[in-house]
Amino acid sequence: MALAAKLRRAPVRLATGAYILNSGVNKLGADEGTAAWLHSTAANALPFVKRMPPTVFAKVLAAGEIAVGAALLAPVVPAGLAGIALLGFGGALTAMYVRTPAWHDRYLRPTAEGVAPAKDIWLVGAGIGLVVDAALAESPITATE
Repeated sequence: MALAAKLRRAPVRLATGAYILNSGVNKLGADEGTAAWLHSTAANALPFVKRMPPTVFAKVLAAGEIAVGAALLAPVVPAGLAGIALLGFGGALTAMYVRTPAWHDRYLRPTAEGVAPAKDIWLVGAGIGLVVDAALAESPITATE
């Protein structure tokens, strides 16, 4: 792979990877109250979460965030694969936003309570960007070398 491709992807991978990795590490030590809040917020939007105990959910969420963050930060993980992981993670957060009526109005514009979760859409955009860039870099149609 060309050095230019690695360099143009680095800012997105570093910013998103560090952000998500830090979030996951912080959730590893979640107390019962924090675990319960995370669980109830997710369970309202994603019904399958209701079957998990809150502390287990918090640990699974932390492990998932650490895995996605580490994949983005590790240069050995292909950009397309890291982008797919980021797209899945950001997509799940965006689904939570859309499925939580208190966070937005009928046009999906965020309420005061929903401003922070609405910002997670940037993760979806970054994931799409990584996947598209990786696909175009590998395509013989768009190859410049």
